[in-house]
Amino acid sequence: MADSSFDIVSKTDKQEVANALNQAAKEISTRYDFKNVGASIEWSGEKIVMRANAVERCLAVLDVFQTKLVKRGVSLKSIELSDDGEPKLFGKEYRLEGTLKDGISAENAKKISKIIREEGPKSVKSRIEGDELRVTSKSRDDLQEVQRLLKSADLDVALQFVNYR
Repeated sequence: MADSSFDIVSKTDKQEVANALNQAAKEISTRYDFKNVGASIEWSGEKIVMRANAVERCLAVLDVFQTKLVKRGVSLKSIELSDDGEPKLFGKEYRLEGTLKDGISAENAKKISKIIREEGPKSVKSRIEGDELRVTSKSRDDLQEVQRLLKSADLDVALQFVNYR
């Protein structure tokens, strides 16, 4: 019997992020508590930039954006905030920047591989292939066990399981 396998990847749907950003921008422009505070959210190249005239308002813009991301099914782990999520003062406004994380870093791939090796079924093998992992086993039940194990693990990267064969 041939081996069954699946790939572990970390991909962010940029269209869903753009939709969430547009929804957040629309809500920020119409909400009463954001009037006259210079609050905005927009793309700046590959970065998402949130601006306001106070730290609290800038964090409120982030909260609105995160709410829209969750409603659209995008993991909050796929957005990496600069400066530990604290807005920085630029002139007269506070600014917070975020970037999209795509792919699994070598460090995270090693962590995931170690979890599979130590806690997963013994028949399962994992192999790092660039920015993704290939997991193989003779038993499909073992592969499903690995998926459950990784979903319950506390990792700082959003994982998707694709190419299940």
